Amino acid sequence: MRHDAPHTAADEAPPGTRRGPRIVYRAARVRDAADQAEVFHHAVMQGAAGHYTLAEREAWAMALPRDASAWSARQALFTTLVADCEGRCVGFLELELAAGRIETLYVWPSLGRRGIGGTLLVHAERMLLEQGVSRVRVEASAVLAPGLLRRGWTLLGDDWVERGGERLFRQCLEKRLVAVET
Repeated sequence: MRHDAPHTAADEAPPGTRRGPRIVYRAARVRDAADQAEVFHHAVMQGAAGHYTLAEREAWAMALPRDASAWSARQALFTTLVADCEGRCVGFLELELAAGRIETLYVWPSLGRRGIGGTLLVHAERMLLEQGVSRVRVEASAVLAPGLLRRGWTLLGDDWVERGGERLFRQCLEKRLVAVET
């Protein structure tokens, strides 16, 4: 992928196949913040329903405000990549480049299992490698951890985080990054 050209899911589709909506992967913009708030809220409340109780999901969702100003402020703290579908953020990943750490990864629930999160991870890993980082870490929810383990991540251990009086299970994972020759 060229650095100056957005990468899209349509770029990867075999010729002659039916393509869905075009997904563009790019750096977050301030205008994405309101969508990020909605993606986060729905990913937690709907997407995590099979893994966490309603009380746990409500506490988790309340940990970050459902308004654009909070998410635009987070864009100043983290390198944020978004999956853009027809001008709307439908998934995002927050990355702490210097620490080699993924802070968050969320995808709109109805678009889950379509490779959007995986593609965001690929772009994050490339960015880390470009910064000279050789390992990436994440505290992954019970929703995210199984997919990361299938992608070659290593389980470092179980962890619990408190949100709004609820203890939420997560797992600490790490992946060694290796540059791929092209």
